[in-house]
Amino acid sequence: MERVRVSIVGASGYVGGELLRLLLRHPYVEIAQVTSESHAGEPVHRVHPHLRKATGLTFCRMADLKPCDILFIALPHGQVAPRIEAFAALAPVLVDLSADFRLRRPEDYARWYGHPHPHPEWLSRFVYGLPERYRAELRGARAISGVGCNATAAILALWPLVRADLLDPERPVIVDIQAASSEAGREPNPGSHHPERHGAIRPYAPVQHRHTAEVRQALGREGVVLSLTAVDAVRGVLAIAHAWPRDRIAEPELWRIYRAAYGEEPFIRLVKDRQGVHRLPDPKAVVGSNFADVGFAVEEETGRIVALCALDNLMKGAAGSAVQSLNVAMGWPETAGLDLIPVYPA
Repeated sequence: MERVRVSIVGASGYVGGELLRLLLRHPYVEIAQVTSESHAGEPVHRVHPHLRKATGLTFCRMADLKPCDILFIALPHGQVAPRIEAFAALAPVLVDLSADFRLRRPEDYARWYGHPHPHPEWLSRFVYGLPERYRAELRGARAISGVGCNATAAILALWPLVRADLLDPERPVIVDIQAASSEAGREPNPGSHHPERHGAIRPYAPVQHRHTAEVRQALGREGVVLSLTAVDAVRGVLAIAHAWPRDRIAEPELWRIYRAAYGEEPFIRLVKDRQGVHRLPDPKAVVGSNFADVGFAVEEETGRIVALCALDNLMKGAAGSAVQSLNVAMGWPETAGLDLIPVYPA
């Protein structure tokens, strides 16, 4: 099979580096060009040292991009939508990892991002890149949006409960999310500066986090709220969702519900053991992989369900999910380029 030509815009960031790591070993693609405005002309390994000897690619500027078959865009939020027409002219298939095309309603951008969307006519063309929720819509898609890493963890934890229509519509769902430092991206800021971040367990978005909009959209529930805490780790997201069912439910029934939702999923692992250190999902057990570990517990006294999901924010929360979505869209094996065992200990 002839390989398709893929280019990556914004390839010098952490997500861009993960895309390179995956696509360099993908059996159906060939990387044509990778861009970085600040590192143009430099070899890729100078920015991504783990890729030394894996590729001889050098960065180019966006202005030097040539047409290709598939264009991945890994630019910061807000930088893609104004250029969408130019990007669409370069490739028939677009995969955008920013937040610029994740939401379906223009008014949600005004509410959650503080500005009107510059190209609302494009929103309906993009399919949200989470195969576990939108696999049917992704088949044959030619415009795929990225997923928020925190949103991905929250959605995957809760989707089986929503799918089974189990939750009490009158009660909120509260999702507490622990987030690692690479979520902040490669460019440093005062909060990600090492002396400030090291040893931290710091709430930074207790209310109104932007990923809330994605979670509500995917689950079809307005009563879902997120609280974010920064923790001292480089990679990883742990979502701990507190939900109340319409009627009390026993643990064996929850097993049935989660197995029905995820039993055939290639990248979901149900984690609920009786013994051992890792009895429930822990981001440490998925580092470097596209796996999402999902688990649950039931509080007998109150009926509360605690649903959990752990993932690598740069993989299943970004680059890995994007490649998985592209595989579905192109009709390739869903695991192509993603058959990676997690690194442990990490």
